[in-house]
Amino acid sequence: MNAHHYRKLAAAAALATAATLAALALAQVQVIAIPEPYTDTGIPFAPAQAAAVATPSAPAAWGGPRTGSEPTLSDRVVDYKIDATLDPVKHTVDGKQQLTWRNRSAHPVRTVYLHLYLNAFEHAGTTFFTEHRAMGGGMFSADPKDGEWGHIDLRSVTQGGAKVEQSFVQPDGGPASDRTVVRLDLPQPVEAGASTTLAIDFHSQLPRLLARSGYFGSFHLVAQWFPKIGVLELAGERGATKPRWNVHEYHAESEFYADFGSYDVKLTAPKEYTVGATGEQQGAPVEKDGMLTHHYVQGDVHDFAWTADKRYAAPLTASWSGAGSPPVSIKVLYTPEFAASAAPSLKAAQDALTYYSKTLGPYPYKTLTVVLPPHNATAAAGMEYPTFYTADSYTKVEKGSLEEFELDLVNIHEFGHGYFYGILASNEFEEPMLDEGLNEYWNMRMARERGQQIHPALAWMRAIGISPAFDGFHFEMGGAVRENPADPAGQNAYSRLQGIGPAYNRSAILFHDLEAQLGKQATEQAFKEYYKRWRFRHPSTADLRETLAEASGQRALVERVFAQQVYRTGKVDDRVQSVSSEEVLPQPGSSIVNGKRVALTQEQVDKQIDEAREKWDKAHPDAKPGTGPYPFRTEVVVRRRGEAVPQTLLVRFADGSSDTVKWDPQNGERWQRFVWQKPAKAVSAELDPERKHLLDTNKLDDSRTLKADSTASRRWTFDLAALAQALLTLIATI
Repeated sequence: MNAHHYRKLAAAAALATAATLAALALAQVQVIAIPEPYTDTGIPFAPAQAAAVATPSAPAAWGGPRTGSEPTLSDRVVDYKIDATLDPVKHTVDGKQQLTWRNRSAHPVRTVYLHLYLNAFEHAGTTFFTEHRAMGGGMFSADPKDGEWGHIDLRSVTQGGAKVEQSFVQPDGGPASDRTVVRLDLPQPVEAGASTTLAIDFHSQLPRLLARSGYFGSFHLVAQWFPKIGVLELAGERGATKPRWNVHEYHAESEFYADFGSYDVKLTAPKEYTVGATGEQQGAPVEKDGMLTHHYVQGDVHDFAWTADKRYAAPLTASWSGAGSPPVSIKVLYTPEFAASAAPSLKAAQDALTYYSKTLGPYPYKTLTVVLPPHNATAAAGMEYPTFYTADSYTKVEKGSLEEFELDLVNIHEFGHGYFYGILASNEFEEPMLDEGLNEYWNMRMARERGQQIHPALAWMRAIGISPAFDGFHFEMGGAVRENPADPAGQNAYSRLQGIGPAYNRSAILFHDLEAQLGKQATEQAFKEYYKRWRFRHPSTADLRETLAEASGQRALVERVFAQQVYRTGKVDDRVQSVSSEEVLPQPGSSIVNGKRVALTQEQVDKQIDEAREKWDKAHPDAKPGTGPYPFRTEVVVRRRGEAVPQTLLVRFADGSSDTVKWDPQNGERWQRFVWQKPAKAVSAELDPERKHLLDTNKLDDSRTLKADSTASRRWTFDLAALAQALLTLIATI
């Protein structure tokens, strides 16, 4: 997740919407312009516009489910051995890398592809910056200036001592000047099931901090900094029908995807710099010529990131242990001005370890490093890597403040990525819902379980006793694009008309609503099975759907929700159209009474009614308003202007009774009339009384009363929450 998600997503979505035609035109041009992929091996690229997979993976995909009896947690495909040296003045990293890759396919492979992510920042004509401009800009505070660009150069690539030929490709049809994917033609093919080692010398120039990686002053977040091999997917994996290279360009709103493997990394920096990184540190750093070399090792991960800064305070450390997990050593790195954020971040990390390991499955690693970026380095905040993440930084964190909620939630969210992005390792390019969406849902679920609410009031408002609060899922409604959604939840990260924001917000609400219908216990059981079945295996959207359907025992419901909201864009908009409740009174005219026709005039009817009311009042001196001698006919009309979702209608009556009916038409009916005849008048009618459908466009029209009722103002809570989010976002980004 990019920096300051909780304050900036709505603004980013607004910018994306304002530039929708330009963004869509760019995407369409790219689709039309994509040439037939050329590879001498015949292995094509994954489709440029690939998104949510609809066909479940084969049972043996990615080596089959991990039972725990295997020698490694994952079926390791790659092995990285890297020696790297940081120059904190020039903000460069010089590295020597031994990249060992195993060919999982049944055929020889002679051409492989590497990601060179830092080349996204080498000039303004890359795929990243082209898309950034098409979306209207605003993704970060300012574009790089002269001397602030970043890049990565392959100075030497050899296989067994022989030079490897290089050429740049654009698998998604991006600008020809984009160099984020490089093709390597190997002197010797890699036979089926065999491995090869590439010796790579590289030079990385970090950009001035702007998106997920870079420097500001002495602070360095070194991420996506080394040559990283793409993923060769096989038939039966994530919808593939034959081998294909999944190696997308670095898009403005996409993140990453890589094979599991092992990392053995030695990092050299000036001795006055504190270093933190992915994995377990191997012994004490070794000093030489005023430099310290730090050695880190981590297996069964698919990325490696690190930080170095000479201003870090002494790290805040602690440990955590939980059933099924190894003991975890936690380290919080922070600069002195943000000391107030260190202890809350540590506690949030510990709480997240407890919650995620309990509700999903064990945390399998032994370390966790939390980085709080220094002043003016907020572009580094809110980003996740294996066993390593960055959070927000505040000089003051008051109890019950918005800062407290943001700090907790960013820590919890970034830790949670260690499960959805890290252990499950979904494809963030093509299926961001599986990472950002599920994680957003799960961390808001955690906030709900711990009773943590958002308090948007400013300090001066709290000082005079004004401190409204609402829960996290109602916060998510503000960015869920409920009224006019353009993109299915399963759309890829970089071809969205309304930007990446709804991949977080709308997906979180989608799964909130699914849980509300499945039930909490069934939902948790299903997600535990998802983790157990797909950990270390790169699941697809279809794999999630199948697991939830099987484990919950409610296949029809799960498939219905995925069909409506994941694979296509479904607006939910049910409403109470009208409510009436009238006494069933005697009527003038004639009828047969005791075998004889009796005629009643209006005058006689009125007299009969008056006598009956008088008699009733005497017999029921304490009767509630809305009751009387005659029954009431209540009629409620409900309307549907969106997708068909199972609804509940609750009608309350004046005598304190209520009645509940289900509305789930099976033949596409867009409205229905419900009628009751009861001794009491209706007071109100309400759809979705349990608030199961937060995706509903407007919760205000879900209920109606027969007369004005001041308590109805409580219904505004939901849309006010969304309004508060938008206002806070605006204030935070001005």
